[in-house]
Amino acid sequence: MREVFHQSLEDVQNRLVEIADLVTIAIDRATRAFGTSDVALAEEVIEADAIIDEKAVELDELAIEILARQQPVARDLRIVVTALRVSASLERMGDMAEHIAQLARSRFPERAIPKGLKSTFTRMGELDVEVARKLAELLRTQDLRIAEAIRDADDDIDELHVSVFEKVLGDSWKGEATATVDATLASRYHERFADHAVSVAKKVIYLATGDWAGADDEVEHEPSPVI
Repeated sequence: MREVFHQSLEDVQNRLVEIADLVTIAIDRATRAFGTSDVALAEEVIEADAIIDEKAVELDELAIEILARQQPVARDLRIVVTALRVSASLERMGDMAEHIAQLARSRFPERAIPKGLKSTFTRMGELDVEVARKLAELLRTQDLRIAEAIRDADDDIDELHVSVFEKVLGDSWKGEATATVDATLASRYHERFADHAVSVAKKVIYLATGDWAGADDEVEHEPSPVI
């Protein structure tokens, strides 16, 4: 019975990594679709989000079954509870990627990136993809040094997020209302994607150390303005 239990816990970890890998694919395709107005690529992201949702639900059901049948305690209990919370964050990251793809699709055949912000959104997209890849590796290895790298990338995204709002609210901004909305929404989606990754990183630190305060210290970052 104990061997079956540990196999179930290993299955939970493997499923988290699988979802994280799917999220990485989603954000990579979404940011490329957003930058190039590739509506076919955007459609792939939108359709694939249902797979991420389905796998998150399946993982949650497995975790709940473990709680009900095995009644884990101590670190084993932390693993299962953390998996439920991480699953929810990964699912939301998939949603953020889908939202970016939906923006690209809604503006087709025009580009969703407003003039003057192409380099900013290109960099935000690159950083989000980097964050997703690092997160999958963190879940795969539990190497806590990766959590720090995720935090650093999130700080860079936060700065870019602020710069987008400074741009569209500045006197020199000549974009139409649609361009302003697209810029603010896209920036927020990119920023929230990374925030969820930081949240997952904190949960992994907690799982490894059992210290939530320590997780806050390890992955401390300034909150982005809510606009």
